[in-house]
Amino acid sequence: MTNKWIWKPLTDEEISTSNELIAELKLAPVVGRLLVKRGIRTADEARHFFSPKLEDLHDPFLMKDMDKAVERINKALGKKENILVYGDYDVDGTTAVSLVYKFLRQSGCSDHQLHYYIPDRNDDGYGVSKQGIDRAHELGVKLIIVLDCGIKAIEEIAYAKSLGIDFIVCDHHTPDGVLPDAVAVLDPKRADNTYPFEELSGCGIGFKLMQAFAINNNIRMRRLYSLLDLVAVSIASDVVSTLGENRILAYFGLQQLNRNPSPGLRGIINICNLANEEIDMSSIVFKIGPMINASGRMMDGKKTVDLLISRDIEEAEEKCLEIVQYNEQRRELDKQITREAVRFVEEFKPHKKYKIIVIHKPQWHKGVIGIVASRLAEQYARPVVVLSGEGDKVSGSARSYGGFDMYHAIEHCRDLLTNFGGHPYAAGLTLSEDKVEEFTERIQHYAEENVYAKQFNPEIEIDAVLSLVEITKSLHKNLQKMGPFGPDNPKPIFMTRFLFDTGTSKAVGKNGEHIKLEMTDSPQMFQVKSGIAYGLSSHISYIKSYRPFSICYTVEENDYYGTSSIQILVKDIKHEDNFSA
Repeated sequence: MTNKWIWKPLTDEEISTSNELIAELKLAPVVGRLLVKRGIRTADEARHFFSPKLEDLHDPFLMKDMDKAVERINKALGKKENILVYGDYDVDGTTAVSLVYKFLRQSGCSDHQLHYYIPDRNDDGYGVSKQGIDRAHELGVKLIIVLDCGIKAIEEIAYAKSLGIDFIVCDHHTPDGVLPDAVAVLDPKRADNTYPFEELSGCGIGFKLMQAFAINNNIRMRRLYSLLDLVAVSIASDVVSTLGENRILAYFGLQQLNRNPSPGLRGIINICNLANEEIDMSSIVFKIGPMINASGRMMDGKKTVDLLISRDIEEAEEKCLEIVQYNEQRRELDKQITREAVRFVEEFKPHKKYKIIVIHKPQWHKGVIGIVASRLAEQYARPVVVLSGEGDKVSGSARSYGGFDMYHAIEHCRDLLTNFGGHPYAAGLTLSEDKVEEFTERIQHYAEENVYAKQFNPEIEIDAVLSLVEITKSLHKNLQKMGPFGPDNPKPIFMTRFLFDTGTSKAVGKNGEHIKLEMTDSPQMFQVKSGIAYGLSSHISYIKSYRPFSICYTVEENDYYGTSSIQILVKDIKHEDNFSA
């Protein structure tokens, strides 16, 4: 599939602003341009961007209902009421539960008084369940703090109230018109929001609640900041913005993760073979996050919380062994179901007929259909919904492609659903089996009217054009200061045109599927740079013919046996004979 490269040069006004930033802050020219592309316009904004400070976190009491939430927690602690911390079974939910549980435990709440609950994916379904509330009632719980879900649990929270149980809802998903009847509803996406930043993760909302609780009770903030490693894991795994307040939380959370992680996360770091590496957001997305997710996907998300709240490394490493087993099972199921799903798509070719792929097989494991949906979306350049289960318990995971708003598409079918939630890029839903056919027809019709053909063309957005001479260790050092990278602050992608093979580029890899590039931008070879192009060996014949080519890439550091060098990680190659962005 051919990628379209998108490069939008700066306007004259943006160039002027960029030059001012470059001059005042003594930046490399390309860094000044990158800052402007990220909406930074003043030297003060740039300084805050490069040097996040914890004192720049927003006052948590700016969030609607925060005063009510803290007052209710204080009342519960004062009267020694039992408290249940309840959260979703994914990374965001389990880190949120772990953070709030650990901080309340550190603040004097006894293990006898404090409980936690992670819903079972099969028995409870998504979000707050009556089964979970009944369990809280059995434990004598008078207050439930629910994290990363609950914003749509109108009936369930009303049921809890009838049993004498109060709720504090901490959610970051889009609410409906009516909010649940809770003591406090903390959600910066509610219509009457008063909080200046709307893109917190579920764990981030939990952090803000504990920040407010600490301020109100004169608890040293350093104790709470030691839990920011959990917040960083949630931000990376839940794919929320890495600008604004999340940038501060992720920045210091990564520091904690690298310098002094909690025992639970240290156990995961050791198992993922990351103990001697610098952990960044990619490490979380591709290694730490999937390991944490494995328990909730395969069996019991409570096992994840058991691990994350471990008091010492010995206890954590013991609990990690179970998580590793879950992760191995998850990998095998992932491969098996992906193969089956691809066979289904190839046989019935829904991507040829429709602008959205919807597939259903009752036997597929609910815990991995989200991963399968992501793989299909990338492979077929279409939004995808994968459904599993039967009877009144059909579950779906939806993944977007090309900017299509998956949440609104599912919301369009809400009268057919028993539950749904998520955001534009990923969403979940439940419905009964007799509604699957109508749901499929309706969401396909919606996609026909709301998806444009150009959205199916994979695009690579270019941040800046560089010459080889600009690719230096100094540039890489400046780029590192722009992290943590993620949504709204992606790792910069550069383009260099009219390159030539030096004569030593070659196909590498077990099956020769990659290219080890040695390239120059002048016949005299004044500048020679190395690069690696994974999975792009189809271009090797052209490159070896000494015809000009272009690359888009990221700039990385390669540490080979203790020797550090700059390496170009090539994302795509175009032939100058027929170059088109």
